[in-house]
Amino acid sequence: MAVHPRRAPRSPLLSSHLPAQAPGRTSRTGSGGSSDPSHGFGLVRFNALSPEIVQAVLLHCCGSRRWAHRMATHRPYPDPGALLAAADEASYDLSQGDLTEALAAERSAELAHGASYAALLALDAAHAEYERKFGHAFVICLDGHPPEERADQLLGAIRRRMGHEVDEERSISADELRRLAQARLRDVTRRLTSPDGLTATEIGLFAPVG
Repeated sequence: MAVHPRRAPRSPLLSSHLPAQAPGRTSRTGSGGSSDPSHGFGLVRFNALSPEIVQAVLLHCCGSRRWAHRMATHRPYPDPGALLAAADEASYDLSQGDLTEALAAERSAELAHGASYAALLALDAAHAEYERKFGHAFVICLDGHPPEERADQLLGAIRRRMGHEVDEERSISADELRRLAQARLRDVTRRLTSPDGLTATEIGLFAPVG
């Protein structure tokens, strides 16, 4: 796979399309929040993270430093819905420079382990062509699609989007980044509900972007 220069790879904790255990359509309630009351406890821990750690965590939700700074400084969030609404607002307010920075921090979405060799080869070729044309990684939020559908969804999406003009694709990529940021924030607050919150190992995976 041709690799576009990036500041730092995403950790496995928050992948480009979320791991298989990410919540599916049945567990989502949209941008208004989560139906799982335990996420409120995760949010309490999120609000209490040190400035350095929360900045690194947020940069792995969206690679724009201005987005991460804005999200960090607006803590504490009273409920998960307020956190996700703030993330949406900050994403819509990204400047073109912020968007370029966020796209540069992304990896192209990958297939899960166990994908067929033919699918992996096809995706490698599609990623290389996409990155040559648009100059950044192919980003897509597959949250809500079951793992068995993701190969078809991913390959179909990248082929469709190859036909876009640069400005149109940049706008679509910005919206996918917004959705990814929300999905990653939900993932963070869910993981923070464990007895120990994020472990030291997991926190260490959040190498700051930039």
